[in-house]
Amino acid sequence: MNIEKLKKLLSFMEEHNLQEMEIKGLFYHVKLKKNSESQNHSPFGVGEKASLVQRVSSAGPQIVEEKEYHKILSPMVGTFYRSQSPGAEPFVKEGDIIKKGQVLCIIEAMKVMNEIESDVSGKIVKILVENGKPVEYNQPLFLVDLTI
Repeated sequence: MNIEKLKKLLSFMEEHNLQEMEIKGLFYHVKLKKNSESQNHSPFGVGEKASLVQRVSSAGPQIVEEKEYHKILSPMVGTFYRSQSPGAEPFVKEGDIIKKGQVLCIIEAMKVMNEIESDVSGKIVKILVENGKPVEYNQPLFLVDLTI
């Protein structure tokens, strides 16, 4: 989410006299709250990371949280499988802590079972593909929180 969109959301909150607003997207989470402090705060910077807590002004709302998650992408076209076999436990579940190099899923391509490993360590926030569904090259498969 860019700064211009955030400014529009802040204007919307002021216009409709909202005290709090929360928006969740596939790759971000924004929570806006009206600032109850009477201190002066500087406007948020353009180049700052989205996960930082930033204040807009003493009279206006403040950004409490916005997180962007790491996307683990499909390296190929194929069929996504969460486990080694149909009756087996899935490699990972939402909420699991993973390590770099850990097998997350299998993608079957041309009758070959390809184990897909994590390129990062973190926590699985969301599994974006259903078991047994086709996936495309570079399609996001998992969202990972790297702040763990």
